[in-house]
Amino acid sequence: MRSLLARQGLLAVCAMFVFACSNAADDPKPPSQETPALPERAIKLFNTHTNETVSVVFKRGDDFDADALKKLNHVALDHRSGESHDMDAKLFDQLFDLAQACGVAPDFEIISGYRSPESNSAMAAREGSGVAKKSLHMQGRAIDVRLRKCQTSRLRDLALEAKKGGVGYYQRSDFVHVDTGSFRTWTGK
Repeated sequence: MRSLLARQGLLAVCAMFVFACSNAADDPKPPSQETPALPERAIKLFNTHTNETVSVVFKRGDDFDADALKKLNHVALDHRSGESHDMDAKLFDQLFDLAQACGVAPDFEIISGYRSPESNSAMAAREGSGVAKKSLHMQGRAIDVRLRKCQTSRLRDLALEAKKGGVGYYQRSDFVHVDTGSFRTWTGK
């Protein structure tokens, strides 16, 4: 008799649990839990040669903001020729991710963004420059930067860990090159 009562008690507890769970699933969730807000990605770029600064939200969710990208393209222009070019939007994602990994605001100084073929040729012609003749800077797929409040050696290490493209470290000039090409590394002057 005692085991029959124990079984009936266990069945009653199980039935209440199933009933409670099924009712909880019927309760509507607040709208904020059903559709979470899309994350925004913002960045601040300062061109060390033109003294121009732009601070924009460049991505909402999976969508890049075309107007923001135009502003970023402009601040990343070739300061020698004044030409701007469409930069690979994935570069800005990389920079944002690097700032997140460093635990600081995405506030970058641009040493070199886009380079016109003429500017790149002139730079590559200088002895010991280390400038690649087919640099990804000419395609808008590379940028040389410093991240404010993050040592360049740390920025380099984070970029190496990310393995999202090429990483060049220029300790004497105090900047890091990142690009959207294949993963490779080098050290410059």
